[in-house]
Amino acid sequence: MSSFNYEILEEIGQVSESSKGWTKELNLISWNKRDAKYDLRDWAPDHEKMGKGITLTREELKSLRELLNGMDL
Repeated sequence: MSSFNYEILEEIGQVSESSKGWTKELNLISWNKRDAKYDLRDWAPDHEKMGKGITLTREELKSLRELLNGMDL
């Protein structure tokens, strides 16, 4: 398995929390010292373990916001 590193540059917010303490969070993260992207995924309480997630550029996040704003919720 290849090695990677990450740095959470900004903790934007928490979407939910599981009964085991894991949280689904939106953060701004630099993966492998590359340009930061917005990241939505599950995190263990200490941020040492993570679940699968998605990363979005600023433009993709704006497009997602427009889609969500257009939904009838």
